[in-house]
Amino acid sequence: MIIIAVPLIPVLAALVAFFSRRLNIVRIVSVLGSAATLILTLIVAQQITQHFRITVLPHWVGVNGLSALILVLQSFVAFTATVYSWGYMKRVTSLRPQRQQHFYVNLNLFLASLFMVPIFLQPALTWVAVELTTVLSVFLVGFENTPKALEAAWKYAVITIMGATVAVLGIFLLLWGLLNLHVSIQTWNTLKLAAPRIPLIQLKLAFVLIFIGFGTKVGIVPMHTWLPDAHSQAPTPVCALLSGIEVSTILYVIMRLWPVFEQIPGGFAQNWALVFGLISVGTAALLMIQVRDFKRLFAFSTVEQMGILLVGLGLGPAGHYAMLYQLLTHAFTKSLVFYSAGTAFLATSTLDIASVRGLIRISPIAAGSLLLSGLAIAGAPPFAVFLSELSIFRAALISRHVIVLALLLAFLTLAFFGVMRHLNHMVFGQPSHPPITLPHSVVLTLVISWIPVLAFGLYLPISVHHLLTLTTLALRR
Repeated sequence: MIIIAVPLIPVLAALVAFFSRRLNIVRIVSVLGSAATLILTLIVAQQITQHFRITVLPHWVGVNGLSALILVLQSFVAFTATVYSWGYMKRVTSLRPQRQQHFYVNLNLFLASLFMVPIFLQPALTWVAVELTTVLSVFLVGFENTPKALEAAWKYAVITIMGATVAVLGIFLLLWGLLNLHVSIQTWNTLKLAAPRIPLIQLKLAFVLIFIGFGTKVGIVPMHTWLPDAHSQAPTPVCALLSGIEVSTILYVIMRLWPVFEQIPGGFAQNWALVFGLISVGTAALLMIQVRDFKRLFAFSTVEQMGILLVGLGLGPAGHYAMLYQLLTHAFTKSLVFYSAGTAFLATSTLDIASVRGLIRISPIAAGSLLLSGLAIAGAPPFAVFLSELSIFRAALISRHVIVLALLLAFLTLAFFGVMRHLNHMVFGQPSHPPITLPHSVVLTLVISWIPVLAFGLYLPISVHHLLTLTTLALRR
């Protein structure tokens, strides 16, 4: 029952936000609700390490190691986003309290839809949950109601809904294969077991449709065009959720189907993942060099990170653990990066890189967090992403993908210098704005978010290693 409570809590928080007349009550309930979901998902993850799989409603609701990992990451970023929202929304908006309450209603409903994705055992229901995340997040992307925000929201909605339409055709092909085999239970496990008996051409076509369809929402190049706009125009806590965990949640759906598609002979699925992964990393690295908006800079970094995850997935069993490790470190680090970018926006009231100089004198906390988090997401030691990327390099060597390794190293080096070139311009030099003091909730969020980024860069706890090891089993045939 704990699993069912996870999406119900933000629904209740949304109801409170809708009916309450006091904005502080709304903020408190949202923070407490996200804290409760974090505690519950940690309990679920602990149970998974002991029982491997938890089923609440047979063939309908349950979790394994992979879904438990996603739930923990979702709830952590949700908690930090609600804490950050308290001070951030108060500082950057001149909206009436009722309008801010609408933000919390939308935010909590979006969180509920995110939590639904990893707990369903049927692909069709998971697709419905994925579509809910799109519909509910559109309102958050366009929340500021500026022409750019509204354009980004519409672009996001149109492109990702088109992608979802393509993906559902692939799911129908798989379910049709089950019906032809007279299999009435349509779950992830039954698909995996039935895959060898589904006609090969049907399996290949289903993979292509699902990969392209869900890949559109993940932000894989060339289906990524909506992502920089949406992930830069939304309010900062929403950016952290979209880039930190939503795209990974959609990638989770592809990962759940990976044992099905790996049964296509000739490394068909793996080759697609490697090619599109490298294209995404390389394209994002080039785009990061010429970007002018620092939130778009980190949005392109999300495209890069999704490409790295695909490369890890395409490396086969040797890369699965490393890819899941990268998934973990990316969620913590990317949300931190956007929180840091948000503090820079609070300090300067602009997103234009060229207009920000001497941030370290305007707000030492904002400058320090932005510079260090930029180093962290770019893969510098001693931060968590460095170790996870190192694991992917090692997996490429073990699996003898030397060309893949060489290209990945070249693209990541280019991306590193692209990120640091922009941040160096912003942090140092003569200040372009007067000094400011950051809201307490924003500083608290930075402190909380830095803990896993630093801790997992120095040491991976046995319990986390055990969960990642169990999670790799979900990617096996």
